Amino acid sequence: MASETRKCQNCKSDFIIEPEDFRFYEKISVPPPTWCPECRVVRRMVFRNERALYKRKCDFSKKEIISQYHADILFPVYETRIVYSDDWEPPYLDYDPTKSFFEQLAQLSNIVPRPALLTDVTSIEHNSLYQNAASRNKNCYMVFASGDNEQCLYGSNVDYSKDCIENFFIRDCELCHKCIDCIKSYKLYFSQDCQECTESYFLYDCRNCNNCFGCVGLRNKSYCYFNQQCSKKEYENMLGGALKSLTTSKKSFESFRLKYPHRFSSIKNSTNIKGNFIFNSRNIKNSFMIYDCEDCKNCYKLVAGKSCHDVSDWGDPGELCYESITVGKNAYQCLFSNNCWPGCSDIQYCNTCSVSNNLFACIGLRNKSYCILNKQYTKEEYEALLPRIIKHMNDMPYIDKKGRVYRYGEFFPPELSPFSYNETIAQEYFPLTKEEAIKQGYSWKDPEPRNYQITLKNKDIPDHIKDVPDSILNEIIECAHNVESNVESSTFNNTLGCPTTKCNEQCTQAFRIIPSELDFLRKQNLPLPRLCPNCRHYQRIKQRNPLKLWHRRCECEGQKSKLKGQNQYQNTITHEHADSSCPNEFETSYAPERPEIVYCEQCYVKEVV
Repeated sequence: MASETRKCQNCKSDFIIEPEDFRFYEKISVPPPTWCPECRVVRRMVFRNERALYKRKCDFSKKEIISQYHADILFPVYETRIVYSDDWEPPYLDYDPTKSFFEQLAQLSNIVPRPALLTDVTSIEHNSLYQNAASRNKNCYMVFASGDNEQCLYGSNVDYSKDCIENFFIRDCELCHKCIDCIKSYKLYFSQDCQECTESYFLYDCRNCNNCFGCVGLRNKSYCYFNQQCSKKEYENMLGGALKSLTTSKKSFESFRLKYPHRFSSIKNSTNIKGNFIFNSRNIKNSFMIYDCEDCKNCYKLVAGKSCHDVSDWGDPGELCYESITVGKNAYQCLFSNNCWPGCSDIQYCNTCSVSNNLFACIGLRNKSYCILNKQYTKEEYEALLPRIIKHMNDMPYIDKKGRVYRYGEFFPPELSPFSYNETIAQEYFPLTKEEAIKQGYSWKDPEPRNYQITLKNKDIPDHIKDVPDSILNEIIECAHNVESNVESSTFNNTLGCPTTKCNEQCTQAFRIIPSELDFLRKQNLPLPRLCPNCRHYQRIKQRNPLKLWHRRCECEGQKSKLKGQNQYQNTITHEHADSSCPNEFETSYAPERPEIVYCEQCYVKEVV
């Protein structure tokens, strides 16, 4: 079986289907894809909303609830506890061979109730109401895709942590602030890709360090200031001065970080890998945020996956899953499905199903088998009807408003998503403007009307936390991305009668400080935020590499690195290639035009470890 180059139905670019891909598709009895890997991951992501929350009525209890679905959504929305109760029975449809399959699935989707939030009842009972795609949290606020935390605020992908604020992809941390990709750390601030670090600021790629400031690539160090060893007294004196102006310190650190080599990819205890942030895995290609996986390709944020292709989010475990998002907890052969967990197997085109098997085009079912469009069949009836439906999908394909054709083997058309593009994680990893999104066939949600007035201008926020009065809790604070003072360069939101922001980060224009947040910032001697929570989240995302790979060569040129702008790193030890340029090539998430000095694993280890 040879490789084939095909043209993406969506973006029209070429992509390659390898022999191993054909073997996988044959194993699970599906046709090859017609969309390229990047377009496929975006198509899945437009079905996952993590951070957009709304107040609305529960269509069952009529209580006011917090929901990931706005009030104008077509299908009923129930409190989470009700959806997972026996108080209602999901409706069903009879299969109609005169209509296209996706047309019938859309019809079913519009009548089946959905849970207001992807969360557990326990979290709600433990004062963690404002969260989504999150569970087992206690006294948490605005945490998303996170679990097993206590007293954490404004974070995404935060797990097993306590008293942490404004973090992204951290685990087993305590009293950490504005950290990204950090593990087992305590009182760590403004840091990235660090493990087991304590009482430190502005660290990058450090391990087992304490009382350090502005350092890159250190191991087992204490009292270092911008990678220079200091005495305890010298460090404390310099630290005091640096903390007086964190904005200046941040700029200095951003420049300093570019002077040191960066590892081409974050890979640990893994073999035969192409991707980034991959741990304890083998045979992984074009994948990101992968833990304990084997033989997977085109996956993102997957745990304990085996022989999975094009799966975004979860696993833990999952096997032989394809073109699905948020499937896990003993998922087996879940195809073209969304939000199906736990214990689902042999399901296709399903949404919000659990503990079920042998389902096709079902929504909201629990403990069911042999159902199509939510209707119960016998095993024999199911097995006889299923091939007819697949043939019907190929003979009468669904064609969306952009002319894209959906036969059997395609994930749900974006038109069937209950979310607009900018409500979903697609906007976070593949950002578009409103005009771009609409041109590409996605919907867009404009900001909801806001009935508040800003009471504190951004320029009037106290610089130091000691100057912040308790009355700050009553203020409505202007986001720094708000351009209210620059009318000429802004557009107007007719609903609000005021300028919108220049940024494309779902800015809310204003924000408030909550008591637990103020208490944390005072105790840790940290300044008030200047941006609204949405803009802060997008700023954290920008510090991570994209979900893309480029083929590049190591930038070690013997005794020195390649000159990158004004930066050139002087090697501290002789490498295997001596004075010659390193011949190693690799796939990396650092684009060629980026300013970082990128080393292969061997050269990086020589200099850092």
